[in-house]
Amino acid sequence: MSTPPFLTLPSCAHALRLPTARGGFAALRAEPAGAVRGSVLLVPGFTGSKEDFIALLEPLAAAGYRVTAVDQRGQHETGGPDDPGAYAVGELGADVRALSEALADGDTPLHLLGHSFGGQVVREAVLTAAADGPLPWRSLTLMSTGPGAIEPSEAARTKLLIDVLPTMSLEEIWQVLQQMEEGSGDPARRPSAEVARFLHQRWVANVPQSLATTGGHLIAAPDRVEELAAATAAAALPVLVLSGVRDYAWPVPEQTAMALRLGAERVVVEDAGHSPNAEQPAATAAALAGFWARS
Repeated sequence: MSTPPFLTLPSCAHALRLPTARGGFAALRAEPAGAVRGSVLLVPGFTGSKEDFIALLEPLAAAGYRVTAVDQRGQHETGGPDDPGAYAVGELGADVRALSEALADGDTPLHLLGHSFGGQVVREAVLTAAADGPLPWRSLTLMSTGPGAIEPSEAARTKLLIDVLPTMSLEEIWQVLQQMEEGSGDPARRPSAEVARFLHQRWVANVPQSLATTGGHLIAAPDRVEELAAATAAAALPVLVLSGVRDYAWPVPEQTAMALRLGAERVVVEDAGHSPNAEQPAATAAALAGFWARS
């Protein structure tokens, strides 16, 4: 779970409901003060939300990019149905394509980024779009994501969550999680009271069927790197693989190997873990803006 460092939107940003051909999505939008160099779609990961990218909004807008961060279907303020099939990775990838169509603006380039599980969703979007024709994106960034299933110990924890979802409410699960975390971790890194309240509210706002389906994907995700490498090479789509120096979900060396297989640029953000977007936003924004400028 990513923890946003703060919740107050910068003056360049606002919240909105983004209409698409597949329904509306809760979003945050940041606008540059001057000329628009490009648009960016940011897709969060498992148990995440658009607020995971809140610290990137201002520096990316200052670099000239119109930034849109969304809640995926079943997350936080977007919501979704009780049908588990609605959260299959193919369905979520179709959502990304619909969001991209809604953000299309003439000749303005559109850059696509997925964080963690969101990286596998945007991968799906690229693969299905490649089968239909030209890609609508100028670049693809995979942030803190891997080629297939998550690390075994993390998969075991996710399996426990899936197993208790039919018998426990999200509020009950939250209380158990808080008891497990009591007294652990660095007190200096604990979120503020405001952010802690937000994390609680976000957790209980998840659609349980979304957690079950997407968690199941993470446990057994196939390795589709070779397919993605072929699709991006054929479309001449630049790819960036970005992570922190440590990662509990996919080992950093595994992410580096994925970048090599993709022929992608590789950035490792110092003093960051699974969420460099929240932990080191300035360095992350600089790396992203540099990559987009070269794309």
